[in-house]
Amino acid sequence: MGEFLHVAFSYPMAVFTYPLIVVVGYWIVVVTGLFDTGDHDAPWLGLGGVPAGVTLSLLIAFSWLLTLIGSQITTLPVVPLLALASGWLGTRALLAPLRRLAPRERQPSRGDFVGQMCVIRTGSATADFGQAEVTAADGSSAVIQVRTTGQDRLSRGDSALIFEYDADGEFFWVMPYESEH
Repeated sequence: MGEFLHVAFSYPMAVFTYPLIVVVGYWIVVVTGLFDTGDHDAPWLGLGGVPAGVTLSLLIAFSWLLTLIGSQITTLPVVPLLALASGWLGTRALLAPLRRLAPRERQPSRGDFVGQMCVIRTGSATADFGQAEVTAADGSSAVIQVRTTGQDRLSRGDSALIFEYDADGEFFWVMPYESEH
């Protein structure tokens, strides 16, 4: 064990041993739940698509292992640079399948408006025709096609509740809504 530690903390291994200690500490904190890996992407040098903590951990671990192997084969001073380049290639190869597992940013959809309030913008809204303005979660507004059920008839400026989206007709079903205020 003493010889291993001597090798790990001497040149060229020390170049990646200290960052590897930081990586191990980082993952201990993540596993204990004190910290989250987060969604911070690392888009540099083709290593994006997964959280930066994962990317850097793999790069440092590969580089450390390749430096260990390289320092046993040769005593050239460029071993850390070659290990870093090879570690980058290994990390990039391993990230390709991981990118498919990483959650993608959720795209907004029309279904996001269901349950929202809207304001009728046409002269009226009936079972056959109508438009309303709705405000999205990000603060932007959209004019949408709306339809009422039964005998409900809404006039310009009336508030309505969006309760369903009809994908075939590409419109929203709405019902009158009166605020209690």
